Amino acid sequence: KVEKIVDDFKSHEATKLELTKKIKSLEEELQGRSEAEKKIARQKALIRSKIDNLLVRLDEFSEM
Repeated sequence: KVEKIVDDFKSHEATKLELTKKIKSLEEELQGRSEAEKKIARQKALIRSKIDNLLVRLDEFSEM
C-alpha cells in the first residue's frame, strides 16, 4: 500500500512539474502576443495620424 501511494505521489509530482512548465510556456506566449498586439495598436495609431494629416493637407489644398 505504501509503495503504491509513493508511486502515485511521484507520478503526481511529475505531472505537476509538466503542468507548471506548460503554464509558464503559455504565460510567456501570452506576454509575447500581448506585446505584439500593443505594437500593432501603436502602428495603427501612427498610420491613422499620418492619414489624418494628409487629409488635412488635402483639405487645405482644396480650399485654395
